[in-house]
Amino acid sequence: MPSNDRITISHEICAGKPVIKGTRISVDFVIELLGNNWTYDDILENYPQLDKEDILAALKRY
Repeated sequence: MPSNDRITISHEICAGKPVIKGTRISVDFVIELLGNNWTYDDILENYPQLDKEDILAALKRY
């Protein structure tokens, strides 16, 4: 598992892609949303299981 405790990797979840811990939301997906001009608020409104620190952790992963 990466050093960041908000990101986890398991071959049993999303084919081993890094995901936000406790979800099936991949880091790649969060980055894609940001790349499509979604704001932090947009992401948090549509994915309430996430918080701002999860988004920041996804950004740090890249």
